Amino acid sequence: MSLASTVRCAFVGSCLLAAPWLTTGCARGHAQTESTAPLPISIDEEGDGSLVRVDHPERFPLTAAAARRAAPELSVTGVVAPDVSRAVPVISLASGRVIDIRARLGDQVRKGQLLLRIQSADVAAAFADYRKAVADEVLARTQVDRARALFDRGAIARKDLEVAQDVDDKAVVDVETTAERLRVLGVATDRPPSGVVDITAPASGVITEQNVATAAGVKSLDNSPNLFTIADLSRVWILCDVYENDLASVRVGDAADIHLAAYPDRVLTGRIDNIGPILDPSLRTAKVRIEVANPALMRVGMFVTATFRGRTTEVHAVVPATAVLHLHDRDWVYVPAGEGRFVRREVVSGRMLPVLQQELLSGLQPGERVVTNALVLQNTVDQ
Repeated sequence: MSLASTVRCAFVGSCLLAAPWLTTGCARGHAQTESTAPLPISIDEEGDGSLVRVDHPERFPLTAAAARRAAPELSVTGVVAPDVSRAVPVISLASGRVIDIRARLGDQVRKGQLLLRIQSADVAAAFADYRKAVADEVLARTQVDRARALFDRGAIARKDLEVAQDVDDKAVVDVETTAERLRVLGVATDRPPSGVVDITAPASGVITEQNVATAAGVKSLDNSPNLFTIADLSRVWILCDVYENDLASVRVGDAADIHLAAYPDRVLTGRIDNIGPILDPSLRTAKVRIEVANPALMRVGMFVTATFRGRTTEVHAVVPATAVLHLHDRDWVYVPAGEGRFVRREVVSGRMLPVLQQELLSGLQPGERVVTNALVLQNTVDQ
């Protein structure tokens, strides 16, 4: 045997002797790896907080939701405002100084009632011009009568009579012009001459604005405010803010119920007169104007609630008021889920109906059963 063959046999033999040790080491390493691997993790899911279980469900009686057919409603806030077409300004065409005030802001006045008196140089000058015109007209009439008599006797020519007649005609025009000026200033021509003008109410109503005081100066119409504003409040406006998303629910001509905060037992009815064409850029609302008759209850500036009703009808569920639980600024009802379990379901409440019944706009269908007294069940769950 050669030297190379001897070395090759020795190497093979050593490998065969070492194989059991290698096999034993691999098996031992594999066992150690399996013993140190992490165990699988089990996760318990948290139950639904709206689902509750009670031991004695018979203690919580159930009731079936009834059905109610009604038109959809939209309630918005508004404010009472005067009808601008029924507001009449009180002005004075004569400038001067106020010497007497007979009415105040908020007073109920009648047409023709004296409101204030003004000492005016304009009226004094107008009276002087009127009296001069009357005197000139008397003289001109006398002259034309004399000229006519002389013409009949042939003492004067026809042209002299025509000149006298022309002077008399012009004098009559001057009298009419100066008399009209006095009437425009608010002074009658049959009263004694005076520089005082009486300002009377041009219409009946309530004084809603006053911009004058005793001894105050009164200017003419150039950039001067109204002395008073008289508003007829037998019919008023309700100005409401309706959000952009709700504009489809209101139409011109639709009826609206007006609820007054000062008189909760009274409900007034009006009609939508106008829907503003411009939205408030900050609030995204449009002004909706309602015209309503005022039974001497509404005052300018009062806050009201206006309720609009749609033209189509909808079916809503009705349950006892005790079945609705108000929690976290939302409304809930408890619906049975079988085997002593109840599910808390969110609903949207509508109007409160007679006999302690609550209308539900969404969240529950007519015929579904709910716990009659939701507060009792909630208190039992909390315990």
